[in-house]
Amino acid sequence: MLGTLIQQTVNALTIGSIYALIALGYTMVYGVLRMINFAHGEMFMLGAYAAFFGLTLVVGEIGSAGAFALTLAFFGAVVAIGFFGVGVERLAYKPLRNSTRLAPMLSSLGVSLTLVTGIQILAGPQPMMFPSFFPTTRYDFMGGTITSVQIGILVAAFLLMFALYTLVNRSRMGIIVRAVSESRPTAQLLGINVNLAISAVFFSGPLLGAAGGILYASYYGIMSPTMGAVIGLKAFTAAILGGIGSIPGAMLGAYILAFVEVGGTALLPVVTNGVLGTEYRDVLSFVILILVLLVKPAGLLGEPVSEESMVYKREF
Repeated sequence: MLGTLIQQTVNALTIGSIYALIALGYTMVYGVLRMINFAHGEMFMLGAYAAFFGLTLVVGEIGSAGAFALTLAFFGAVVAIGFFGVGVERLAYKPLRNSTRLAPMLSSLGVSLTLVTGIQILAGPQPMMFPSFFPTTRYDFMGGTITSVQIGILVAAFLLMFALYTLVNRSRMGIIVRAVSESRPTAQLLGINVNLAISAVFFSGPLLGAAGGILYASYYGIMSPTMGAVIGLKAFTAAILGGIGSIPGAMLGAYILAFVEVGGTALLPVVTNGVLGTEYRDVLSFVILILVLLVKPAGLLGEPVSEESMVYKREF
């Protein structure tokens, strides 16, 4: 019993770390631009494909990739997707910045469909095997089994989240981003480069999403052009659960969602006597989304929206 509890806890932490990396991208874009970037899930997918094809360019044969090649492919892919995210913002979102909120959201849906279709044309619609970026070693701990892949994902995700926290709260760029998040017109009057702040958000968000895609594909050993659809919605659910626009809220929501998924998947067959199985794990995520929107729309750590705050931030 204890071993199962430990193993399921590690499973939930691993999945929650991946959700958190993606959810942070949603919450950062919303915090600055008050828009939902529906193409963010595709940055998750592009990260896996960019790392895979980067490996093929570096080593040719994927199976012969060493630690240096894997590290180079990982950082090369996430940085490339970060710059790609900046380019997407400049082309698809910046011209619509002064339009209604619906326009950039529809544009993001168009970008999402374009990216999925593009990868299907270039790489094929079928799923592809993905190499593990970490050694596949198993460790027995108090009756549970923990793999080195899970440990690697946890370490990488925590380092990336700590780097984002430091950037936002301990750097000059973070001050700029937070100022633009509070009020874009006021930030412009104070001489702050708003475009730089928005580019920083669209660089770091897709970078984290791409890292999540690589870790996810490495964990499950497979990638596909549509892998960002369901995972992106789950990360969006996590951001809503924690409070959209709140960085700590996005991380908290991701881990809560992961624990509910893993725990629910383990308990559903037992509670329902086999009527409901593990295939209902995705349903749990969206049931949580509905309940949160009904009971606490602002999320666990989000700020309640009042009429005064809507008037104050009408420029968004």
